[in-house]
Amino acid sequence: MITRLKKYFEGKIEEFGRSILDMVDGLGLITMFMGRSFYWMVRPPFRIRILFEQLYAIGNKSMTIVLLAGLFTGMVFCTQTYLGFKMINVDSLVGSIVAISLAKELAPVLTGLIVAGRAGSAMAAQIGSMKVTEQIDALEVMGINSIQYLAVPRIIAATIAMPMLSICFLFIGNLGAYLIGTTTLMIDEAMFFSKLSEFMSVADVAQGVIKATVFGYVIAVIGTYFGFQVEKGAVGVGRGTNQAVVWGMVSVLVLDYFLTTFLVKIL
Repeated sequence: MITRLKKYFEGKIEEFGRSILDMVDGLGLITMFMGRSFYWMVRPPFRIRILFEQLYAIGNKSMTIVLLAGLFTGMVFCTQTYLGFKMINVDSLVGSIVAISLAKELAPVLTGLIVAGRAGSAMAAQIGSMKVTEQIDALEVMGINSIQYLAVPRIIAATIAMPMLSICFLFIGNLGAYLIGTTTLMIDEAMFFSKLSEFMSVADVAQGVIKATVFGYVIAVIGTYFGFQVEKGAVGVGRGTNQAVVWGMVSVLVLDYFLTTFLVKIL
């Protein structure tokens, strides 16, 4: 019995260690892919047409769900903040707190999660499908670098589109909070954002925009990387898409902490 338990725990420890090593190895490969994509990002030819196509796919096609999420996030956050602040009779600060929270955290993070789930998965699925059908091999045979042709436009487009989507989320979230606060919660309209200039600055908005830009870049790198790693047909495409979504969302949440710690010191 003791021998069996010992073997069981040894196996679990070995499995855990192997998963850690695989994770470190994966981070190294992603870092190398990031370096290669940056190298091809500054070398001609520049794929302007593909860039605008990806801007439309990542930005415009994500707009509806981002606005919908922003509207209801602002509404529910305003309601919850009001219920808490009413206990200590500071409901006049509800609008300001909602605006600051949306600008610094909720807008960039939730937009990043939405884009990771929608656009990051699409990148991995599209490139993965091309990989298993040997279209990427055909590009290389024709002398076209696959990273420059497929990855670079998507990475640039996501880096540009993410801060714009985050600003839209911020605007519509504040609008939803204002509508709920002044109509349902009966907060005075003049009072709702009256304290905003005292508590919020341009640096708060800049912090959210910087976060969104970094999130967009990382999400696109992860999505395209896992697309290029796809193997074994349709099953591999599904696995690569799933990994792109999971890693993209986890990266947004992890980077959010480190970016917050760094940005509060310099802004």
